[in-house]
Amino acid sequence: MSARTHRLPADAPKGLGGAIDRSRPVSFRLNGRTVSGFEGDSVFSALLASGVDILGSHLGQRIGLTRAAAPAIARADAIDPVDALPMERTPVTEGADYVTQAPRQRLAWDVVMLRGRTLGLDLDNSRALERPWLAADGRPGAADDLAIVGGGVAGLSAALTAARAGLSVALFEASAYLGGHSGLFGTQDSEERPEDAMARLSAEVTANPAVTVFLDAEVVSVRAGLLRAHRVSVEDGVARGEMIDVPAARIILATGAEERLPLFAGNRLPGVMGALESYELASRFGIWPGRSLAVATSGNCAYRLGTLARDNEIAVTAIIDARPGPSSRFIDFAKAYGIRQMTGRVPQEVRTNRSAKLLEIDIGDEMPITAERLIVSGSWQPDLKLWHIAGGPSIWNEAHQRIEAVGGIEGIALAGSAAGYFTRQGCIQSGADAVNRLLGRKRRPFADPVIDPLYETPDSALADLGERETNAITYLDGGGALLTRPSLPPRRWYDRFRTRSEPELPALSEASQSLTLGTIAAGVTLGLVPRDSAGFVAQERVAIIPLTVEAPSEKGPAEAAVTEGTIPKYLENRFGADAVLTIIEAEDGRRLGPGALIFGDLDNSDPMAAVGVVLRSTTTSIEALISASAAQGSLYARDHGQSVAVTPVRSVKTGSA
Repeated sequence: MSARTHRLPADAPKGLGGAIDRSRPVSFRLNGRTVSGFEGDSVFSALLASGVDILGSHLGQRIGLTRAAAPAIARADAIDPVDALPMERTPVTEGADYVTQAPRQRLAWDVVMLRGRTLGLDLDNSRALERPWLAADGRPGAADDLAIVGGGVAGLSAALTAARAGLSVALFEASAYLGGHSGLFGTQDSEERPEDAMARLSAEVTANPAVTVFLDAEVVSVRAGLLRAHRVSVEDGVARGEMIDVPAARIILATGAEERLPLFAGNRLPGVMGALESYELASRFGIWPGRSLAVATSGNCAYRLGTLARDNEIAVTAIIDARPGPSSRFIDFAKAYGIRQMTGRVPQEVRTNRSAKLLEIDIGDEMPITAERLIVSGSWQPDLKLWHIAGGPSIWNEAHQRIEAVGGIEGIALAGSAAGYFTRQGCIQSGADAVNRLLGRKRRPFADPVIDPLYETPDSALADLGERETNAITYLDGGGALLTRPSLPPRRWYDRFRTRSEPELPALSEASQSLTLGTIAAGVTLGLVPRDSAGFVAQERVAIIPLTVEAPSEKGPAEAAVTEGTIPKYLENRFGADAVLTIIEAEDGRRLGPGALIFGDLDNSDPMAAVGVVLRSTTTSIEALISASAAQGSLYARDHGQSVAVTPVRSVKTGSA
């Protein structure tokens, strides 16, 4: 692969790259090409360190490779699609041979000229970023008194509190390390350094015999009393994935918050990356692509990336802050470094040259800013995906400009940033409070001490200036859905021939795939989602991956997959009180994704006219919830904008969980 490297030197200031062992180099193959890394790297981090930063092409535009948008890989000798692995959670192993599980471009300019930088995926294919392991069934795991999802400071605090109360605890962390992301947000007065707090809590949890830690384990579904996780582990030098079902009397979701993607044209070009991911790549793996950067932010923590870059002799062109006249200790530090700051401005468009080596950032009335890399930091959205899967409600908080959880679920509690807390102190104490709540113990009051706005200007969402006439695409989120901002109507006759976007969406409910919380939040900003409906849309469309446990059956595999029981609470009466769980088959044999709506005729323009929805798709069957009366007639599923005829195979009367 490319000889260029994005790895900082071993003696980089601030102790960057602590997760890798540079004395133990590792090499593996991907799509026939050799990639080098170190012990402690993931396949994803090793690729970025080797200079591979382009995922592929979508609607004629290059898309950057990020943790949230990375293809599935599989061992070259793997046969079953569910044996695929997530490259961001797969540790590197010497001599491994992988292939990407996504269609690749053929005879494209980028494939030929940027071979060392691109994976060359054809992202116009709707299946390009599928996660096949979601169709796998879970094997039974050992039961625990408490399961915690998330190994940040809130989850670690909850684990220690529960262990001291005599509970057995299973802690699931999607990455390869405990501690979370507190390091990005720095220290308030009298606090210990975030790195010290993370290391202390991690060591205490690891040493506690009552806590079983599962790393590289992403929880994909949850309901009261049970969760399902996909775990990647290495045995005999071979990385393998498995789905496990873990019974737990109580569950805490300490899933943190996601950084929203700011809305501007070109916001997913190679070289554009979020502040949190940039910090994690540098601090954990010593990865820093490019020798110059600009920062576009509406918050304070991104300023830390500017000072960190200067410490490592990276040129900082400018820090562009959407807020007029912001104040912060981080801003003062950046001023002390002599970094140019531009306030009250936002990126309007980012362009790249033909070789994709340099970004040109248009901020309006100023001369464009150029840099090899642009770090963007929008507002923060609590990660409530599992909360919604479990049936939890949410609402749009206008003051915070985000979707927040409300109400409760018996046996399940939120903690940390997912519960809406802002500070490290508040997150740590909320972890202990969540345990006390689930145990019915007396709860102690605690503080979430946000710094007074007089001294630290609060974060805000990057302003939306409206779409410009440009071929660069604005994406609503940084994940794998690749939903684009609705296009401007053609203004000139030749605009009708531009292939720059998918058909315009009058509402996000028209989208054929599941939505992310970041996409819905962007939809509220753009007027595609009514504010008072954002919580309902999130509950219904963010993720429909119900957790079912299949009963033994002597019947065929298609019939054996149908099980009575778990239907997400938010779908209760959505398709009538008589809705039935039904096995369906697509006329053309395709596997329909969770969230695909089902209609009684070919008119699929109104989502409220849907008569059913796909709940789960396995290698042998497709499970859907369908109105009992509609299940007797013709049915059509909407799959990525197409109407596909489907046939019911067998139905079982069921109820809500």
